[in-house]
Amino acid sequence: MRNGNPIKPLVVIPTYNERENVSRLIPEVLSVDPALHVLVMDDGSPDNTAGAVMALKTKDNAGRVFLNAGSEKLGLGRAYVNGFNWGLANGYDFLIEMDGDWSHHPRYLRKMLQLAEEADFVIGSRYIRGGGIQNWGAVRRILSKLGSLYSRLILGVCIADFTGGFNGWSAEVLRKINLSELRSDGYSFQIELKYRAHKLGFRHVEFPILFDERRAGKSKMSGFIVLEASWRVWRFRLFGMKSG
Repeated sequence: MRNGNPIKPLVVIPTYNERENVSRLIPEVLSVDPALHVLVMDDGSPDNTAGAVMALKTKDNAGRVFLNAGSEKLGLGRAYVNGFNWGLANGYDFLIEMDGDWSHHPRYLRKMLQLAEEADFVIGSRYIRGGGIQNWGAVRRILSKLGSLYSRLILGVCIADFTGGFNGWSAEVLRKINLSELRSDGYSFQIELKYRAHKLGFRHVEFPILFDERRAGKSKMSGFIVLEASWRVWRFRLFGMKSG
């Protein structure tokens, strides 16, 4: 319940060549709670991820699975912004970011929905007690943890997992953030969303998750995305809520 009314949640899943993963992931997401709906934001996947999503629109869940299929690769940040805007326009009041590769397991959605009643935004955290990362090499683990620590120190905000991408947002937060101003992608997109929400005075809560390596396909995270996050953190600190 939010403000005395049942939550209307939407899981937004950006995809690019995730056909094999989403065919199994989406049914499991829908099985967690009958209130959950799924919007897949597909960036024109050559492997026909969009076709796999459409095949899941069966008689039983036709009104719970939605697809926005583009013709070009826009990137993670723009996919989420477009997905959030679609969700807000269609009356959803709690919007969840979730990877399409099983690195965020659907079992955590139940806790996410519970905590939506207690805070304005909810973070599935790898870096609080009980959380962690599975099946990553040591270098990747260190870089990821340092990224969140770096952001926390520069921005002066007590968020343990700044760079993580399993987060839930109330509609009020997303409207106040002004999504049209966001220019970040990858890690920096997650940092900017959390920082803007904090600066606007919204309350957050973190709960532990175990983050796992993708089950199929190839990671889309690049060295450029990591570098972008490192310099954008300073921009967020110096220019605050200004665009860019």
